Amino acid sequence: MTTEVDPKLIEILVCPLKKCPLHYDKEAGELISDQAGLAYPIRGGIPIMLVDEARQLDV
Repeated sequence: MTTEVDPKLIEILVCPLKKCPLHYDKEAGELISDQAGLAYPIRGGIPIMLVDEARQLDV
């Protein structure tokens, strides 16, 4: 399921845990923090920037 997010929003968001830039995985509908190893979900076009809601990435 793909979810569209405003590109300008993606540019200003950072990982709430590591304060690092994120990249958008359009296929998964997630914002990825490589430094934290977390994927933040996007629901209804709204990024859910809560560590408790993030998925741990496989390393």
